[in-house]
Amino acid sequence: MATTKNATLRYQVLDRCFRNTGRNYTLEDLINECNDALKDLDSGANGIKRRQLFEDIRFMESPQGYSIPLERIKDGHKVHYRYSDLVFSINNQPLNELELYQIRSALITIAKFKGLPQFEWMEDIMARLEQLLHIKRDNRHFIGLDSNEYLAGMEFLGPVFNSIYHKKVLSIKYKAFKAIDPEKFIVHPYFLKQYNNRWFAFGFCPKLDRLQTLPLDRIKEITEVVEEYIENTRYDFTEYFDDIIGVTIPENSNVEGIRLWFSPGQAPYILTKPIHGSQRKISHDETGLVIALKLIPNHELEQLILSFGENTEVLQPQKLRERIRTHLVKATGKYNK
Repeated sequence: MATTKNATLRYQVLDRCFRNTGRNYTLEDLINECNDALKDLDSGANGIKRRQLFEDIRFMESPQGYSIPLERIKDGHKVHYRYSDLVFSINNQPLNELELYQIRSALITIAKFKGLPQFEWMEDIMARLEQLLHIKRDNRHFIGLDSNEYLAGMEFLGPVFNSIYHKKVLSIKYKAFKAIDPEKFIVHPYFLKQYNNRWFAFGFCPKLDRLQTLPLDRIKEITEVVEEYIENTRYDFTEYFDDIIGVTIPENSNVEGIRLWFSPGQAPYILTKPIHGSQRKISHDETGLVIALKLIPNHELEQLILSFGENTEVLQPQKLRERIRTHLVKATGKYNK
């Protein structure tokens, strides 16, 4: 089966090899060149084998690919691969059908952002791409992304995005849910993340000397301030959320071992849609499913557990079990009146 992951990288490597007049490339040489490039990109990459290379060459020779002028030169028992036209390069060719399809698919996804404030420029970019690439937009609706363009604070999404990109410092007036009056923070914004249809901004707050998590729907005002921007050297957002559900990391918290029981009816959903990447099955029989997680307990985890109602039970840790029990006792008390 053909591997589509990193296919463009492999095509570029093969194109370079086919144009190289200083060396004769056999199949084994081409495989090694591709695998070296893949390992440079990802040290854990498995690489490709002969079958995948044949698939790549067949695609590059096809009209759906690049129609490359490839010749096979016999040298004893070996075969060398080279362009018959050494001026040829796939980078000089018009976009092929696959690339046009990929761009159309990207435009469909991008179009989902058009309704968001501050992203009106996307319509102009899309129109220009369609004109330059002679792509006719498909206006059918066959993909839906969770979004709530009417959510409070959405007008701040564009300004925060721009401030992160241009490395600008912001003064943010913010009112927490339980606060009586709003507070003002000087924030050096680093990251935006969507969770549960809400947008959250993450930035360094010098006053608190820590990363501040600010839901956009609690922001009242944003103004740019003239201060030297503090670069992000402390937080890796590719890993920052690995140990939590949602976006909140409580202060002085640690990863804990968590065990949950799920009813037999709920079990298939938990197995096919894991709660977290750390999820591990402990047991699964007619009495239900028990899983283990390694997470930092937070508000979002509690809300998720509560959403399963009677179909789940916290087995450990005891502190989390008691917190969920307290929530449930308060909830049932509402119905006992």
